[in-house]
Amino acid sequence: MSDDACAKIQMLKNSLRCFMFGLLGLIPLIGLPFALVALGISGRVRAKEKYFWNPAKPYRVWGVVFAATATIFWGFILTILIYHAMNNFGSNN
Repeated sequence: MSDDACAKIQMLKNSLRCFMFGLLGLIPLIGLPFALVALGISGRVRAKEKYFWNPAKPYRVWGVVFAATATIFWGFILTILIYHAMNNFGSNN
């Protein structure tokens, strides 16, 4: 199998993997690492899309949408939890 065919197959698999990790990023409490992985995979797929047509592009795009939404949401929740933990720690003194 040629290198171009292998690269395109890998690009298609990574597009679906991005979608899967983007969806997993929406899981409460453990979703943030999955969302960050989905964003990383998306970057690699976008680099290959410059050379090959990606029929699984809608999956990659939706994976990025889910991952970005999850990253913003869980990052905000994590910030609030850290803020409250710091305030409660400071008020006990």
